[in-house]
Amino acid sequence: MFASTKLAFYYAIFALIATAANIGAQDFVIRNYSGAFDILASVVVGTGVGLVVKYVLDKRYIFRFRARNVAHDTHTFVLYSIMGLATTVIFWGFEFGFNHIFETKGMRYLGGVIGLTIGYLTKYHLDKRYVFRSEPV
Repeated sequence: MFASTKLAFYYAIFALIATAANIGAQDFVIRNYSGAFDILASVVVGTGVGLVVKYVLDKRYIFRFRARNVAHDTHTFVLYSIMGLATTVIFWGFEFGFNHIFETKGMRYLGGVIGLTIGYLTKYHLDKRYVFRSEPV
């Protein structure tokens, strides 16, 4: 298998894992909280869970990044999170858009999956160029 094909395969698998963690966390919140902002709370919690899962997997297996120390790892995570802001807008746009149009949990989750897929494809290129690059920023 070509190195680029193998990398794309692993990235897709890790995106699926992070997506499952995100949607699973959302579903957990929805099942356990039914307050005024239940959908917003579920999306925020899911986004946080997915972010951490994806960071750990990308850092270690996709970019083979080793932080020099805790401060360097924290800086890298913050930069990774900032790069995720634009992709989060894509993800949330699809999820909230599907929720508004179809008004069902299943379609909201489908919108989330579509948004996450587009977002992860975009995020890979941002992370490669700005977050996990080998030369100093």
